[in-house]
This record gives sequence, C-alpha cells and structure tokens, in this order.
Amino acid sequence: MTVADHRGRLSALATRLRVLSAGLALWCLGLLGFGLYLQHVVGHEPCPMCIVQRYALIGVALLAALAAALPGRAVRVGLIAGAALVAGFGAFVAARQSWLQWFPPDIQTCGRDFYGMIEAFPLKRAIPMIFRGSGDCTAIDWTWLGLTIANWSFLNFVAMAAVCLALLVAAVRRRS
Repeated sequence: MTVADHRGRLSALATRLRVLSAGLALWCLGLLGFGLYLQHVVGHEPCPMCIVQRYALIGVALLAALAAALPGRAVRVGLIAGAALVAGFGAFVAARQSWLQWFPPDIQTCGRDFYGMIEAFPLKRAIPMIFRGSGDCTAIDWTWLGLTIANWSFLNFVAMAAVCLALLVAAVRRRS
C-alpha cells in the first residue's frame, strides 16, 4: 500500500466518523422533537427525571455535532468520549425511572417539578430529590410495543453509548 492509498483510506474513515457523529446528533434531535410533541401536542407533562433525560439528549447532541464539525482527531475523540459518558448518564436516569415505574414507592407524592426543586433547594439537596422521583415519575402515560417512554429512553441511550464506543474504537484503530 502506498502512502497516498493510506492517506485516502484515513480520509475516508474520518469522513465516515464525521457523518456518523452528525447522524448521532440528528438522532438526539429527533428524540427531543418527539418528546416535545408528546408534551405540547399530546399533553403529557414531563417529570423531573424526563427533564434530566432531555438534558442528557441535548448534551449528546451538542457533543456529537461538535465532533462532526470540528477538525482534529484528538478533539473528535474527546468529544465522542464525552458523548458516551453523557449517554451512559442518560441510560442510568432512564433505568432508574423504569425501576420506579415497575416498582412504585408505597407513598405516592406529586412532588415539585425540576425547576421548582432547583429554585427552592440548594443543589446538593435538589439533585437527590430529582433522582428519588415523584408520583409523576412513576406514571405511565404512553406505551408502544409494551415499553414505556422511560424504557425506550433507556434503549436509545444504550444504543447511543454503543455507537459512541464504536466510533472511539474506529478512531483508535485509525491511529494505529
């Protein structure tokens, strides 16, 4: 293989990595759009855990879009690694919400919304309250194929993390 052939293969791989990163960002935007549709058209109000998952989607979308747009392999690898971590965090929150839906607490409370918690309590007290969930987080308002929004969110976050890890492996292999 000549040097020109090697450079051409590396350039093609870099282009594929950028396209996949952009696709990941669009995937997140599609999920965010569907969440907004469920909220504003169907009328399902998001619970605090749903809002945290939205922020995780925004984080993955921004990191993936930056990875697609910015030059430099090291920058791209760092951004995709960050997106994998944020997707893992989103999967954790979605798994916790799924658990709350499967095994609701004995005492149902309405609780405050996410913004109300942040405004009324110090952050170190509000964050555990958000993840503890409330009656709203245990509500199952919508299902498709027998899975709730939280279940679908978990599956999507796991798939996003897997895509990020595959991109990282491809970038590392490209280096060697």
